Amino acid sequence: MNIEEILSDRILILDGAMGTMIQCYKLTEADFRGERFKGSQSLLKGNNDLLSITRPDIIGEIHREYLAAGADIIETNTFNATAISLHDYHMSHLATEINLSAARLAREAADEYTLKTPDKPPRFVAGSIGPTNKTASMSPQVENPMYRSVTFDGFKAAYKEQILALVEGGVDLLMIETIFDTLNAKAAIFAAEEAAAETGRKIPLILSATLSDKAGRTLSGQTLNAFVTSVSHAKPLALGLNCSFGAVELKPYVKELGRIAPCYISTYPNAGLPNQLGEYDETPEKMAAQIKEFIDEGLVNIVGGCCGTTPAHIAEYVQLVEGAVPHRKSAPPKYLQLSGLEMLEVSPQIRFLNIGERCNVAGSRKFLRLIQQKKYDEALHIARKQVEDGAQVLDVNMDDGLLDGVQEMTSFLNMLASDPDVSRVPVMIDSSNGRCLKPA
Repeated sequence: MNIEEILSDRILILDGAMGTMIQCYKLTEADFRGERFKGSQSLLKGNNDLLSITRPDIIGEIHREYLAAGADIIETNTFNATAISLHDYHMSHLATEINLSAARLAREAADEYTLKTPDKPPRFVAGSIGPTNKTASMSPQVENPMYRSVTFDGFKAAYKEQILALVEGGVDLLMIETIFDTLNAKAAIFAAEEAAAETGRKIPLILSATLSDKAGRTLSGQTLNAFVTSVSHAKPLALGLNCSFGAVELKPYVKELGRIAPCYISTYPNAGLPNQLGEYDETPEKMAAQIKEFIDEGLVNIVGGCCGTTPAHIAEYVQLVEGAVPHRKSAPPKYLQLSGLEMLEVSPQIRFLNIGERCNVAGSRKFLRLIQQKKYDEALHIARKQVEDGAQVLDVNMDDGLLDGVQEMTSFLNMLASDPDVSRVPVMIDSSNGRCLKPA
């Protein structure tokens, strides 16, 4: 029985926080270094992913604690195991080895518990793919909104390296999680598709976003509706929400996600909201009472825990899911849906779709002149004015013989993404040059 068949019949339990459990061991710098990295010039304490190499006994023990508590799915210890994130510790070159080791540790533990309980469904391993510490759609330099510290291709390459190692290590699922910038996630999705083509193994995807505030938007400013639209092409096994808040605060957003997303729904909230010391105080019993509402109302197919949760929290879920009816997939949208920071549904109620075409070097002499003179602020004003005047979609064209179309398209789209008043609407890339489509 594969996981999709199981999810249609019962709610599966995901494990809880890896970082919280690692903290319980009160590890020293020497634990992180081990013998192999004793001479490292960088401080390694806090590089939790490295422990899959230097302290595999601890990582394996944590996996087994969650399995013993009743988890059906455990995540690999690879949340920050991309070359991008590992760069902070000067360990980018170890990305493949760390992911492979972590996947094998989780696989071994999951298979062990599957054999122990042949009367139950198999235990699954999800490859944890975090957002990295960079963002693809926002500049880290306020004074230079067109700048990106990592390009989309850079993200894709790092994610692909991670995914190939996770697949080789034996994961059943790819968990692209804690998504705060959808463009990062799209790079991971693209990487997963390339990895599937190379290996001949298409691993189901679970995509889990995190909300930055109670307005229900991601850190990059996207609404939940727009996020679902942006990633629906990937046909994920499940869409979900994690981290963000405690269960009480997250519940209305999970409910809304189930209403709009035509797939299975996952959630793993924090153990409440952090206290003044940044710690999580929600007890297993209190959190279980809150999660019970998710289950009783048929909101979820997969439920687990994020920051502050432990095996004790996960153990409370076991009785709650017994015999519970899982969430039933919502119907796919009837009409075309497009997304900027907000979602646009092209339904019969929209009798006329207003597309702003003044950001087109072939159709606007003024816009062409501004791009030629590198006056991007003024060019952005043209885009903003169109949205203010009612444009529902923005057309962007950089086809001119005297322009580097690829570079100008990249620069202007990066600039446009920096202005939420403009980037809230979808963008239509208009070009006869296939190379100009790539930056989009």
